[in-house]
Amino acid sequence: MTLHLAELNIGRLLAPTDDPRVSAFMKALDAVNGIGKRSPGFVWMMEGSGEPGTGNTDVKIGGDPQFVSNLTVWEDVASLEQFVWNTVHRAFYQRREEWFEVLGRQHFVMWWVPAGHRPTLDEALARLAHKEQNGDSDHAFGWSYLKDAQLWKSKGCNAMAAE
Repeated sequence: MTLHLAELNIGRLLAPTDDPRVSAFMKALDAVNGIGKRSPGFVWMMEGSGEPGTGNTDVKIGGDPQFVSNLTVWEDVASLEQFVWNTVHRAFYQRREEWFEVLGRQHFVMWWVPAGHRPTLDEALARLAHKEQNGDSDHAFGWSYLKDAQLWKSKGCNAMAAE
């Protein structure tokens, strides 16, 4: 069976999506997501309303309009790494403190899914909770769990973000 790599990244914006404090982030969503969708190895992305400049920010976590998520599936670790660390995505990742609260808990998780599977947000949040409660395992993991993942070590991902 062919497996693909699913990932969930969540964050809570410092301000509502229409607030000037997060406008640079909001304006970049379509471009960054577009690069991801055109990247080698990209398989699928959870989409929101499709309205320009919103990404999937209308998909709320716990009803909180400032909690946003990114849920994607990739063919393999190398494809996701290339997008995260070797495209414009990295520049926006490095600026995350400008737009997002520090959560003080897990905000990123990966897991393997059968090719063709499209994870739901609930499924992804359950994986994140499992990782937070149990640490890295085959069920849910961060960059440091993947032997093939190397770019996060040299591209500036701090230990908390890698978990």
